[in-house]
Amino acid sequence: MQLTPSATLPRDHERALLVGRAWVPALDGAVLVTLRGDDLVDATRVAPTSAALMNLPDPAAALRAAGELPTVAKLADVLANSVEERRAAPTPWLLAPNDLQAIKASGVTFVASMLERVIEEQARGDPARAESVRRAIVAVIGDDLASVRPGSPEAARLKEALIAQEAWSQYLEVGIGPDAEIFTKAQPMSAVGTGSEIGIHPKSEWNNPEPEVVLVVGAHGKTVGATLGNDVNLRDFEGRSALLLGKAKDNNASCAIGPFIRLFDAHYTIDDVRRCDLDMRVEGPDGFVLDGSSAISLISRDPLDLVAQAIGPNHQYPDGFVLFLGTMFAPTQDRHGPGQGFTHAVGDVVTVSTPKLGALVNRVNTSDRIAPWTYGSVALMQGLARRGAL
Repeated sequence: MQLTPSATLPRDHERALLVGRAWVPALDGAVLVTLRGDDLVDATRVAPTSAALMNLPDPAAALRAAGELPTVAKLADVLANSVEERRAAPTPWLLAPNDLQAIKASGVTFVASMLERVIEEQARGDPARAESVRRAIVAVIGDDLASVRPGSPEAARLKEALIAQEAWSQYLEVGIGPDAEIFTKAQPMSAVGTGSEIGIHPKSEWNNPEPEVVLVVGAHGKTVGATLGNDVNLRDFEGRSALLLGKAKDNNASCAIGPFIRLFDAHYTIDDVRRCDLDMRVEGPDGFVLDGSSAISLISRDPLDLVAQAIGPNHQYPDGFVLFLGTMFAPTQDRHGPGQGFTHAVGDVVTVSTPKLGALVNRVNTSDRIAPWTYGSVALMQGLARRGAL
């Protein structure tokens, strides 16, 4: 796994306003950074944390008005040192670009993944049953639900018809019903960045990556930027019971976000998110290669509608939040034998990319073998206090 500026940054990075976080060994802590030319510079003077920056009325304007900022290191050196097994002080390395924000996710927002969730449910988490269940489900409900607007009268009529055929599912409820699925993917400060290992539960035998665009929202409810995410999912755990969603989604290092948050400005807006195509590649140590893509234009709910369902009079986030938008990518390609579908192998390298956000790259390991998560909110505050940044 090689991380370089040309492979990591957005294609138009010269005009992109990029914000990230880096671990700086000399400070024994995390530093808010932004990219200027070939350098990562310390943006602590603008805001001590990523959450604080995103809570400003206009984060992009605040960064542009900051003037000269201290250089942390060359981006190329930081990226090369961000590959987990090669990290060495005193060179910094990248972390996930969010810190104190809640990490939320919206599920079942694409028809393809909605059908796969129904299949998981019906197969009770058994990958060997998935193909036969898939044929049976598609025979009843079809595979063209993209024209059904969630919460519409047409969706309500479809629900009644499917209930009559005993084909209704909790996943169809959130897929075409009025209320989106919004859940907690991981805890604040727990996400890993590009170059880090991502974790699958050691007992899982059916799992997959979920490449997604991640919106960044301030406490004021305004969406201020976007980044990339990998919402690692255990299909067998969730398929056994939806009540195992927390265990299927939230494990050590099971959430990757990065490489940088791209702030909205005149060159990048929510419309760019709506139009983007997301690519994903899995390269296995066994020579296996899987390519897939996800077109955000096919999402069943507008991204800002999902934000509005996450924050409002009924739910506030004083430190802001990041929101995974869901994926239409649910891999079914056989890997270990006919009818077995796809599941990860330890050592898989997963790349999530799109031209205007760059590339997020991680290597798969089991959660119990990845370094434990130890740097939380208290440690962050203590480090900022030592530096006089609070």
